[in-house]
Amino acid sequence: MNPALTQFGAQMSHLTGVRAIMKDIIETLRAGSGQEFINLSAGNPVILPEVEQLWRDCTAELLASPEYGEVVCRYGSSQGYQPLIDAVRTDFNQRYGLNLTDRNILITPGSQSIYFYAANAFGGYTTSKQLKNIVLPLSPDYTGYGGVSLIPEAVVACKPTLDIDAAAHRFKYRPDFSQLSIDQTTGCVIFSRPCNPTGNVLTDDEVKKIADLAAAFDVPVFVDSAYGPPFPSLNFTEMTPIFGGNIVHCMSLSKAGLPGERIGIAIGDEKIIQILECFQTNMCIHSPRYGQAIATRAIASGALADISINVIRPYYQSKFAIVESTLEQAMPKDLPWFLHRGEGAIFAWLWLKDLPMTDWELYQELKKVGVIVVPGSSFFPGLREDWQHKHECIRISLTATNDEIETAMKRLAQMVEKLYQSVDS
Repeated sequence: MNPALTQFGAQMSHLTGVRAIMKDIIETLRAGSGQEFINLSAGNPVILPEVEQLWRDCTAELLASPEYGEVVCRYGSSQGYQPLIDAVRTDFNQRYGLNLTDRNILITPGSQSIYFYAANAFGGYTTSKQLKNIVLPLSPDYTGYGGVSLIPEAVVACKPTLDIDAAAHRFKYRPDFSQLSIDQTTGCVIFSRPCNPTGNVLTDDEVKKIADLAAAFDVPVFVDSAYGPPFPSLNFTEMTPIFGGNIVHCMSLSKAGLPGERIGIAIGDEKIIQILECFQTNMCIHSPRYGQAIATRAIASGALADISINVIRPYYQSKFAIVESTLEQAMPKDLPWFLHRGEGAIFAWLWLKDLPMTDWELYQELKKVGVIVVPGSSFFPGLREDWQHKHECIRISLTATNDEIETAMKRLAQMVEKLYQSVDS
Protein backbone atom coordinates (compact mmCIF):
# COMPACT_ATOMS: atom_id res chain seq x y z
CA MET A 1 0.00 0.00 0.00
CA ASN A 2 1.32 3.44 -0.91
CA PRO A 3 -1.01 6.08 0.53
CA ALA A 4 -0.64 9.72 -0.47
CA LEU A 5 0.93 11.90 2.20
CA THR A 6 0.04 15.44 3.09
CA GLN A 7 2.70 18.12 3.38
CA PHE A 8 2.88 17.49 7.13
CA GLY A 9 2.78 13.74 6.61
CA ALA A 10 5.80 13.90 4.33
CA GLN A 11 7.63 16.13 6.79
CA MET A 12 6.98 14.00 9.89
CA SER A 13 7.56 10.62 8.21
CA HIS A 14 11.25 11.37 7.70
CA LEU A 15 13.80 10.94 10.47
CA THR A 16 16.16 13.79 11.30
CA GLY A 17 19.51 14.17 13.01
CA VAL A 18 20.89 11.27 15.02
CA ARG A 19 17.75 9.19 14.53
CA ALA A 20 18.51 9.19 10.81
CA ILE A 21 21.86 7.40 11.30
CA MET A 22 20.72 5.00 14.04
CA LYS A 23 19.55 2.59 11.33
CA ASP A 24 23.11 2.45 9.97
CA ILE A 25 24.52 1.94 13.46
CA ILE A 26 22.07 -0.87 14.21
CA GLU A 27 22.83 -2.57 10.89
CA THR A 28 26.57 -2.21 11.54
CA LEU A 29 26.25 -3.90 14.92
CA ARG A 30 24.10 -6.70 13.46
CA ALA A 31 26.38 -7.30 10.48
CA GLY A 32 29.58 -7.22 12.48
CA SER A 33 30.17 -10.94 11.82
CA GLY A 34 32.20 -11.45 14.96
CA GLN A 35 33.75 -7.99 15.12
CA GLU A 36 33.40 -6.37 18.51
CA PHE A 37 32.41 -2.71 18.53
CA ILE A 38 32.81 -0.12 21.25
CA ASN A 39 29.55 1.77 20.85
CA LEU A 40 29.99 5.41 21.81
CA SER A 41 26.84 6.54 20.00
CA ALA A 42 24.25 5.78 22.66
CA GLY A 43 22.06 8.46 24.21
CA ASN A 44 20.42 5.92 26.49
CA PRO A 45 21.48 6.48 30.11
CA VAL A 46 23.32 3.70 31.92
CA ILE A 47 21.12 1.68 34.29
CA LEU A 48 22.81 2.52 37.59
CA PRO A 49 21.91 0.09 40.41
CA GLU A 50 21.07 2.81 42.95
CA VAL A 51 18.86 4.63 40.46
CA GLU A 52 17.04 1.47 39.39
CA GLN A 53 16.47 0.58 43.04
CA LEU A 54 14.94 4.00 43.70
CA TRP A 55 12.37 3.43 40.97
CA ARG A 56 11.73 -0.14 42.16
CA ASP A 57 11.06 1.17 45.66
CA CYS A 58 8.73 3.89 44.38
CA THR A 59 6.90 1.32 42.27
CA ALA A 60 6.48 -0.98 45.28
CA GLU A 61 5.01 1.92 47.26
CA LEU A 62 2.56 2.67 44.46
CA LEU A 63 1.52 -0.98 44.13
CA ALA A 64 0.87 -1.17 47.87
CA SER A 65 -1.08 2.06 48.00
CA PRO A 66 -4.88 2.42 47.69
CA GLU A 67 -4.42 4.93 44.85
CA TYR A 68 -2.96 2.37 42.43
CA GLY A 69 -6.26 1.71 40.69
CA GLU A 70 -7.06 5.40 40.46
CA VAL A 71 -3.65 6.07 38.90
CA VAL A 72 -3.55 3.25 36.36
CA CYS A 73 -7.22 2.53 35.62
CA ARG A 74 -8.60 6.03 35.11
CA TYR A 75 -7.98 9.04 32.88
CA GLY A 76 -6.57 12.14 34.50
CA SER A 77 -6.15 15.86 34.02
CA SER A 78 -4.41 17.06 30.87
CA GLN A 79 -2.22 19.28 33.03
CA GLY A 80 -0.80 16.28 34.87
CA TYR A 81 -1.15 14.12 37.96
CA GLN A 82 -2.01 16.56 40.75
CA PRO A 83 0.27 15.03 43.44
CA LEU A 84 3.23 15.35 41.02
CA ILE A 85 2.35 18.96 40.25
CA ASP A 86 2.18 19.60 44.00
CA ALA A 87 5.53 17.87 44.59
CA VAL A 88 7.26 19.91 41.87
CA ARG A 89 5.70 23.17 43.09
CA THR A 90 6.73 22.52 46.71
CA ASP A 91 10.25 21.40 45.81
CA PHE A 92 11.00 24.32 43.48
CA ASN A 93 9.45 26.95 45.76
CA GLN A 94 11.59 25.74 48.66
CA ARG A 95 14.74 25.06 46.63
CA TYR A 96 14.78 28.25 44.54
CA GLY A 97 12.64 30.66 46.55
CA LEU A 98 9.89 30.79 43.94
CA ASN A 99 6.19 31.46 44.24
CA LEU A 100 4.88 28.90 41.79
CA THR A 101 1.22 27.92 41.75
CA ASP A 102 -0.36 24.86 40.18
CA ARG A 103 -1.04 26.85 37.03
CA ASN A 104 2.67 27.38 36.39
CA ILE A 105 3.35 23.66 35.84
CA LEU A 106 2.56 21.20 33.05
CA ILE A 107 3.47 17.50 32.91
CA THR A 108 4.09 16.12 29.42
CA PRO A 109 5.07 12.77 27.79
CA GLY A 110 8.77 13.61 27.81
CA SER A 111 10.32 17.01 27.24
CA GLN A 112 10.56 16.47 23.46
CA SER A 113 6.79 16.91 23.38
CA ILE A 114 7.14 20.34 25.03
CA TYR A 115 9.29 21.55 22.14
CA PHE A 116 6.87 20.08 19.61
CA TYR A 117 3.98 21.93 21.25
CA ALA A 118 6.01 25.15 21.50
CA ALA A 119 7.44 25.00 17.99
CA ASN A 120 4.01 24.60 16.44
CA ALA A 121 2.03 26.84 18.80
CA PHE A 122 4.44 29.79 18.49
CA GLY A 123 6.45 29.01 15.32
CA GLY A 124 5.29 28.62 11.73
CA TYR A 125 2.76 30.66 9.78
CA THR A 126 0.33 32.95 11.57
CA THR A 127 -3.31 33.38 10.50
CA SER A 128 -2.11 36.36 8.45
CA LYS A 129 0.50 34.15 6.68
CA GLN A 130 3.51 35.71 8.45
CA LEU A 131 6.30 33.23 9.18
CA LYS A 132 7.31 33.14 12.85
CA ASN A 133 10.77 31.65 13.36
CA ILE A 134 11.89 29.17 15.99
CA VAL A 135 15.29 30.58 16.94
CA LEU A 136 18.13 28.40 18.23
CA PRO A 137 20.59 30.97 19.62
CA LEU A 138 23.55 28.60 19.83
CA SER A 139 24.57 25.97 17.30
CA PRO A 140 25.35 23.06 17.60
CA ASP A 141 22.45 22.06 19.81
CA TYR A 142 20.07 19.16 20.39
CA THR A 143 19.43 17.37 17.10
CA GLY A 144 15.76 16.82 17.98
CA TYR A 145 15.00 20.50 17.44
CA GLY A 146 15.35 19.84 13.73
CA GLY A 147 12.23 17.69 13.64
CA VAL A 148 9.86 19.44 16.05
CA SER A 149 8.35 21.94 13.63
CA LEU A 150 5.73 21.08 11.02
CA ILE A 151 7.19 24.04 9.10
CA PRO A 152 10.90 23.14 8.76
CA GLU A 153 11.88 26.50 7.27
CA ALA A 154 10.81 28.11 10.56
CA VAL A 155 13.80 26.63 12.44
CA VAL A 156 16.70 29.10 12.33
CA ALA A 157 19.99 28.63 14.19
CA CYS A 158 22.72 31.14 14.96
CA LYS A 159 26.40 30.42 14.34
CA PRO A 160 28.39 30.76 17.59
CA THR A 161 31.75 32.23 18.43
CA LEU A 162 34.52 29.81 19.41
CA ASP A 163 36.44 30.47 22.60
CA ILE A 164 39.66 28.50 21.92
CA ASP A 165 42.46 27.58 24.31
CA ALA A 166 44.98 26.24 21.81
CA ALA A 167 47.65 25.30 24.34
CA ALA A 168 45.22 23.15 26.36
CA HIS A 169 43.44 21.74 23.28
CA ARG A 170 40.11 22.94 24.66
CA PHE A 171 37.35 25.17 23.35
CA LYS A 172 33.87 26.41 24.18
CA TYR A 173 30.94 27.69 22.12
CA ARG A 174 29.46 31.05 23.06
CA PRO A 175 26.41 32.85 21.67
CA ASP A 176 27.31 35.48 19.09
CA PHE A 177 25.02 38.32 20.10
CA SER A 178 26.15 40.39 17.13
CA GLN A 179 24.54 37.78 14.87
CA LEU A 180 21.59 36.70 17.05
CA SER A 181 18.38 38.07 15.57
CA ILE A 182 15.29 38.07 17.80
CA ASP A 183 12.58 40.41 16.54
CA GLN A 184 8.95 40.61 15.45
CA THR A 185 9.50 37.63 13.14
CA THR A 186 10.47 35.39 16.09
CA GLY A 187 7.86 32.99 17.46
CA CYS A 188 9.90 31.35 20.23
CA VAL A 189 13.49 30.62 21.30
CA ILE A 190 14.77 27.17 22.30
CA PHE A 191 18.15 26.01 23.62
CA SER A 192 19.54 23.30 25.90
CA ARG A 193 21.49 23.91 29.10
CA PRO A 194 23.61 21.81 29.67
CA CYS A 195 23.77 21.14 25.96
CA ASN A 196 23.41 17.87 24.13
CA PRO A 197 25.75 17.25 22.26
CA THR A 198 28.56 19.50 23.49
CA GLY A 199 28.14 19.68 27.27
CA ASN A 200 28.14 23.48 26.97
CA VAL A 201 26.47 25.48 29.75
CA LEU A 202 25.39 29.01 28.86
CA THR A 203 26.20 31.44 31.67
CA ASP A 204 23.46 33.07 33.74
CA ASP A 205 24.24 36.39 32.03
CA GLU A 206 23.95 34.83 28.55
CA VAL A 207 20.58 33.27 29.42
CA LYS A 208 19.27 36.55 30.85
CA LYS A 209 20.50 38.49 27.81
CA ILE A 210 18.70 36.10 25.43
CA ALA A 211 15.55 36.29 27.55
CA ASP A 212 15.68 40.10 27.62
CA LEU A 213 16.06 40.30 23.83
CA ALA A 214 13.04 38.02 23.44
CA ALA A 215 10.96 39.80 26.09
CA ALA A 216 11.10 43.01 24.06
CA PHE A 217 8.95 41.24 21.44
CA ASP A 218 6.84 39.18 23.88
CA VAL A 219 8.59 35.98 22.75
CA PRO A 220 8.77 32.92 25.05
CA VAL A 221 12.15 31.32 25.70
CA PHE A 222 12.19 27.55 26.29
CA VAL A 223 15.26 26.43 28.24
CA ASP A 224 15.80 22.69 27.79
CA SER A 225 17.12 21.52 31.16
CA ALA A 226 17.02 17.78 30.47
CA TYR A 227 20.51 17.54 32.01
CA GLY A 228 20.21 20.34 34.55
CA PRO A 229 19.61 20.59 38.28
CA PRO A 230 17.91 19.61 40.53
CA PHE A 231 17.45 16.30 38.70
CA PRO A 232 19.37 14.74 37.01
CA SER A 233 21.93 17.45 37.97
CA LEU A 234 24.29 16.47 35.17
CA ASN A 235 26.05 19.82 35.32
CA PHE A 236 29.76 19.54 36.05
CA THR A 237 30.08 23.28 36.57
CA GLU A 238 28.06 25.54 38.82
CA MET A 239 24.88 26.77 37.17
CA THR A 240 21.64 28.35 38.35
CA PRO A 241 18.28 27.49 36.77
CA ILE A 242 16.57 30.73 35.75
CA PHE A 243 12.84 31.24 36.11
CA GLY A 244 10.22 33.89 35.57
CA GLY A 245 9.17 36.37 32.93
CA ASN A 246 9.15 34.87 29.44
CA ILE A 247 11.35 31.88 30.40
CA VAL A 248 9.81 28.40 30.36
CA HIS A 249 12.01 26.01 32.34
CA CYS A 250 11.71 22.55 30.74
CA MET A 251 12.82 19.34 32.41
CA SER A 252 12.92 15.62 31.72
CA LEU A 253 13.25 12.61 34.01
CA SER A 254 14.85 10.53 31.25
CA LYS A 255 18.44 11.01 32.38
CA ALA A 256 17.27 10.57 35.97
CA GLY A 257 16.53 6.94 35.16
CA LEU A 258 13.02 7.09 33.64
CA PRO A 259 13.48 7.36 29.85
CA GLY A 260 10.95 4.58 29.29
CA GLU A 261 8.19 6.43 31.13
CA ARG A 262 8.42 9.70 29.16
CA ILE A 263 7.96 12.42 31.76
CA GLY A 264 8.58 16.06 30.93
CA ILE A 265 7.94 19.07 33.16
CA ALA A 266 7.38 22.64 31.96
CA ILE A 267 7.47 25.52 34.44
CA GLY A 268 6.53 28.99 33.27
CA ASP A 269 4.04 31.80 32.85
CA GLU A 270 0.46 30.62 33.34
CA LYS A 271 -0.70 31.83 29.91
CA ILE A 272 2.08 29.97 28.10
CA ILE A 273 1.48 26.82 30.17
CA GLN A 274 -2.22 26.98 29.33
CA ILE A 275 -1.50 27.14 25.58
CA LEU A 276 0.81 24.13 25.84
CA GLU A 277 -1.79 22.25 27.89
CA CYS A 278 -4.47 22.83 25.25
CA PHE A 279 -2.07 21.55 22.60
CA GLN A 280 -1.44 18.45 24.71
CA THR A 281 -5.16 17.84 25.30
CA ASN A 282 -5.79 17.76 21.57
CA MET A 283 -2.78 15.58 20.88
CA CYS A 284 -2.67 12.88 23.56
CA ILE A 285 -5.02 13.81 26.46
CA HIS A 286 -2.32 13.53 29.14
CA SER A 287 1.05 12.07 30.06
CA PRO A 288 1.09 8.44 31.36
CA ARG A 289 0.08 8.45 35.02
CA TYR A 290 2.05 5.46 36.28
CA GLY A 291 5.38 7.21 35.70
CA GLN A 292 4.00 10.41 37.20
CA ALA A 293 2.92 8.59 40.36
CA ILE A 294 6.31 7.02 41.03
CA ALA A 295 8.06 10.29 40.18
CA THR A 296 5.89 12.01 42.78
CA ARG A 297 7.33 9.79 45.49
CA ALA A 298 10.94 10.23 44.35
CA ILE A 299 10.66 14.04 44.21
CA ALA A 300 8.59 14.58 47.35
CA SER A 301 10.94 12.45 49.47
CA GLY A 302 14.03 14.32 48.23
CA ALA A 303 15.53 11.00 47.10
CA LEU A 304 15.69 11.93 43.42
CA ALA A 305 17.59 15.18 43.98
CA ASP A 306 19.95 13.41 46.38
CA ILE A 307 20.72 10.49 44.07
CA SER A 308 21.21 12.88 41.16
CA ILE A 309 23.97 14.76 42.97
CA ASN A 310 25.61 11.80 44.71
CA VAL A 311 25.29 9.02 42.12
CA ILE A 312 24.29 10.17 38.62
CA ARG A 313 26.51 13.26 38.32
CA PRO A 314 29.78 11.74 39.63
CA TYR A 315 29.30 8.65 37.44
CA TYR A 316 29.27 10.62 34.18
CA GLN A 317 31.76 13.21 35.36
CA SER A 318 34.28 10.43 35.95
CA LYS A 319 33.64 9.11 32.44
CA PHE A 320 34.38 12.51 30.94
CA ALA A 321 37.62 12.62 32.93
CA ILE A 322 38.69 9.36 31.25
CA VAL A 323 37.99 10.79 27.78
CA GLU A 324 39.92 13.90 28.72
CA SER A 325 42.97 12.21 30.22
CA THR A 326 43.23 9.53 27.52
CA LEU A 327 43.08 12.05 24.68
CA GLU A 328 45.68 14.21 26.41
CA GLN A 329 48.03 11.23 26.57
CA ALA A 330 47.27 9.67 23.18
CA MET A 331 46.67 12.63 20.86
CA PRO A 332 49.75 14.28 19.29
CA LYS A 333 50.30 17.73 20.75
CA ASP A 334 50.97 19.31 17.36
CA LEU A 335 47.61 18.34 15.84
CA PRO A 336 44.68 20.80 15.87
CA TRP A 337 42.31 18.77 18.07
CA PHE A 338 40.05 20.50 20.57
CA LEU A 339 37.82 18.93 23.20
CA HIS A 340 34.82 21.01 24.25
CA ARG A 341 34.98 21.92 27.90
CA GLY A 342 33.08 19.32 29.89
CA GLU A 343 30.43 21.36 31.66
CA GLY A 344 27.64 18.77 31.73
CA ALA A 345 25.47 16.11 30.01
CA ILE A 346 26.49 12.56 29.08
CA PHE A 347 28.61 13.26 26.01
CA ALA A 348 32.00 14.58 25.01
CA TRP A 349 32.38 16.70 21.86
CA LEU A 350 35.59 16.65 19.83
CA TRP A 351 36.53 19.16 17.14
CA LEU A 352 39.22 18.12 14.65
CA LYS A 353 40.16 21.35 12.90
CA ASP A 354 41.02 20.99 9.22
CA LEU A 355 40.02 17.32 9.30
CA PRO A 356 41.17 15.79 5.99
CA MET A 357 37.77 14.11 5.50
CA THR A 358 34.19 14.76 6.52
CA ASP A 359 32.78 13.75 9.89
CA TRP A 360 30.68 11.07 8.12
CA GLU A 361 33.77 9.63 6.47
CA LEU A 362 35.58 9.62 9.82
CA TYR A 363 32.57 7.82 11.32
CA GLN A 364 32.97 5.12 8.65
CA GLU A 365 36.74 4.84 9.19
CA LEU A 366 36.33 4.49 12.95
CA LYS A 367 33.89 1.63 12.45
CA LYS A 368 36.73 -0.25 10.74
CA VAL A 369 38.68 -0.18 14.01
CA GLY A 370 35.64 -1.14 16.08
CA VAL A 371 34.60 2.30 17.36
CA ILE A 372 31.18 3.86 16.77
CA VAL A 373 30.63 7.57 17.39
CA VAL A 374 28.08 10.05 16.01
CA PRO A 375 29.02 12.45 13.19
CA GLY A 376 28.80 16.02 14.46
CA SER A 377 27.02 17.49 11.44
CA SER A 378 23.79 15.91 12.76
CA PHE A 379 23.68 18.57 15.48
CA PHE A 380 23.33 21.79 13.52
CA PRO A 381 19.59 21.98 12.82
CA GLY A 382 18.49 25.29 11.35
CA LEU A 383 22.00 26.55 10.55
CA ARG A 384 21.76 27.71 6.95
CA GLU A 385 25.38 28.78 6.57
CA ASP A 386 27.78 26.35 4.89
CA TRP A 387 30.25 26.17 7.76
CA GLN A 388 33.22 23.81 7.47
CA HIS A 389 33.30 23.39 11.25
CA LYS A 390 30.03 21.41 11.04
CA HIS A 391 31.92 18.59 9.31
CA GLU A 392 34.88 18.49 11.69
CA CYS A 393 33.22 17.33 14.94
CA ILE A 394 32.06 14.09 16.53
CA ARG A 395 29.94 13.28 19.58
CA ILE A 396 31.28 10.70 22.01
CA SER A 397 28.89 9.01 24.45
CA LEU A 398 29.97 8.58 28.08
CA THR A 399 27.82 5.47 28.56
CA ALA A 400 30.48 2.80 27.89
CA THR A 401 32.71 1.19 30.51
CA ASN A 402 35.93 2.86 31.65
CA ASP A 403 38.07 0.36 29.74
CA GLU A 404 35.98 0.71 26.60
CA ILE A 405 36.21 4.50 26.65
CA GLU A 406 39.99 4.40 27.17
CA THR A 407 40.50 1.84 24.40
CA ALA A 408 38.23 3.75 22.01
CA MET A 409 40.02 7.06 22.62
CA LYS A 410 43.39 5.42 21.91
CA ARG A 411 42.08 3.95 18.65
CA LEU A 412 40.59 7.32 17.76
CA ALA A 413 43.91 9.06 18.42
CA GLN A 414 45.80 6.57 16.24
CA MET A 415 43.29 7.01 13.44
CA VAL A 416 43.39 10.80 13.61
CA GLU A 417 47.19 10.88 13.63
CA LYS A 418 47.32 8.75 10.47
CA LEU A 419 44.75 10.94 8.73
CA TYR A 420 46.71 14.14 9.33
CA GLN A 421 50.00 12.45 8.42
CA SER A 422 48.55 11.29 5.10
CA VAL A 423 47.91 14.93 4.21
CA ASP A 424 51.40 16.08 5.19
CA SER A 425 53.20 13.28 3.36
